[in-house]
Amino acid sequence: MSNQPSKISVRTARPQTLAGAVGGLMRIFGVRASDADLAARWNEIIGTDLASVACLAAVKKMRDGKYNITIRPINPAMALTLSYRAPEITEKLNKYFGNNRVGKISFRK
Repeated sequence: MSNQPSKISVRTARPQTLAGAVGGLMRIFGVRASDADLAARWNEIIGTDLASVACLAAVKKMRDGKYNITIRPINPAMALTLSYRAPEITEKLNKYFGNNRVGKISFRK
């Protein structure tokens, strides 16, 4: 053993999920890994105008194979406005998944 400093750098970031860590590589190949990839890329997928007033709360797979996306508004007063924009959100999420996979969008206050 020597007193030389180790070449291994200390990680300063918090642990990440596998999909979050390799999301960039998976994006190149066009693979959607999991809900973690959706959460990590939420601002990019939804757009900055919607992402500034809403965050992803939960993603649940229903029995028919479609997804129930739960969105939490930053301000509870924005829930009504977001409900009017639900078709737009559904369209953007279906574009991300590549097909008609979003069955329901719900809002949690």
